[in-house]
Amino acid sequence: MSEQAVSRTVYYRVFFALIVLAALTALVAEVNLGPFNVTVALVIALVKAGLVAVYFMHLRESRSLVWLVLLISLAWIMIMLVLTFADYATRSWGQFR
Repeated sequence: MSEQAVSRTVYYRVFFALIVLAALTALVAEVNLGPFNVTVALVIALVKAGLVAVYFMHLRESRSLVWLVLLISLAWIMIMLVLTFADYATRSWGQFR
């Protein structure tokens, strides 16, 4: 694996983007978006996690096997979330009181 030096300006830009996204998260929390509050917060959190993974964990310079493991892990998380939501959506509330 060849070592490639990443310039400090890239790290500063990513850090600034993370600060802006954190501020955006705080601002969105104060706005009433109804049921979309959680969705917007999760999207912002995913963008922040992606920036940290790609730049600070050096996934950009990683081999394809690391990317494959990452994609399989994300697919597994999505499957678990879909199954959890399907269970939640099909429950009959108040039946077992």
